[in-house]
Amino acid sequence: MNFIEELKWRGMLQDATPGVEEALAKGTMKGYIGFDPTAPALTIGNYVQIMLLDLFQRSGHQPVVLMGGATGRIGDPSGKDAERELKTYEELDANLEHQKNQIRKFLEFDKGDNPALMVNNLDFYQGMNVLDFLRDVGKTLTVNYMMSKESVQKRLETGISFTEFSYQLLQAYDFQVLFQKYGVRLQMGGSDQWGNITSGTEFIRKNLGEHAYAMTTPLLTKADGSKFGKSTEGNIWLDPELTSPYKFYQFWINADDADTPKFTRYFTLKSREEIEAREEELADNPQELKRLLAEELTVRVHSEEAYRSVLKVTELLFNRSAGKEQLLELGENELATVAAEIPSFTVDKGALAGGLNIVDLLAEHTQIVASKGDARRAIKGNAISVNKDKINGHEASVNHEALLHGKYLMVENGKKNKYIVVVE
Repeated sequence: MNFIEELKWRGMLQDATPGVEEALAKGTMKGYIGFDPTAPALTIGNYVQIMLLDLFQRSGHQPVVLMGGATGRIGDPSGKDAERELKTYEELDANLEHQKNQIRKFLEFDKGDNPALMVNNLDFYQGMNVLDFLRDVGKTLTVNYMMSKESVQKRLETGISFTEFSYQLLQAYDFQVLFQKYGVRLQMGGSDQWGNITSGTEFIRKNLGEHAYAMTTPLLTKADGSKFGKSTEGNIWLDPELTSPYKFYQFWINADDADTPKFTRYFTLKSREEIEAREEELADNPQELKRLLAEELTVRVHSEEAYRSVLKVTELLFNRSAGKEQLLELGENELATVAAEIPSFTVDKGALAGGLNIVDLLAEHTQIVASKGDARRAIKGNAISVNKDKINGHEASVNHEALLHGKYLMVENGKKNKYIVVVE
């Protein structure tokens, strides 16, 4: 695989310093991307850069992951309209450990010829005092040079602290240290990082008299111009505790048809030939193209088991003919996912002692219907079911034995209206 050619057909190459393609062609090169632990987990926005490292490794080169134990304490002003709120050291350290474990899922750290390497830039600064920093790092770039960078220019009107202004010095020095200690000659990142990255190549040129390279990907946006990875509810995380596998899968399923070709090229590990053949075959079926991408990414980011679980939940929620068999197949976590996706109500466990009348459940302990009269009419109309069993009379009651996994009831009012009752 030719790394540059691979990026070009995927639309993942924005800027590159002269000579990088020739340098890559000479043999295995070490290249890095930095990840600051300012969030509790990685998002699908971060996954663009993980894909870059993955493709780099598949092209025969050696990816280096730089965890920002130090830079995360400062805060990158790039793309920010206002000063970041500083995280506590404890929070940053916890985030960093979690993100390290996440990244290890996606790159080969035990590969024979070109194993991925992970480094923490906190190690670069722990023995350095402020005077060393000002003499050895601060003297390298002029203020004029630093102020010319877009990440600084955008903040001059709203204000930028010396702390965030100095971020580009740290990122540039990181590149210098990685060049000296590990032979890293290429830094990659999103296009918003171009200024910081080229500051690093300038450090290496001025301080070491050596040549290093820079490369960026375009910032991935949707067809409507909005930022990728954002929704009305916030980020789509690569962590099942923050974004369930079901929500993750649905993000891709519900993407705009116009975004599918771009998303596929950024995130699939299939070849150009496979993707172009698939798109030709399914030109009239964009939903299937999205489904195939959703399947690939859910399996890779979560697991095959998580994907199968997603399909069970999807079947129950969207297939009107899904019956009791499908409901009983769901595990406790899957029912919790269902409860997060449809209207749900919490009922005290004591209310079921001795049996809770179905009319009272529907009208008093939940708001599934507006009144007891509505409950009786719905039951008389054969509209109410509990756990896929029809309720035939308003004298019926629900007890603890009806609970799925000792906690859940699925109540339906007609074919379209599904509810989960959580009994605690």
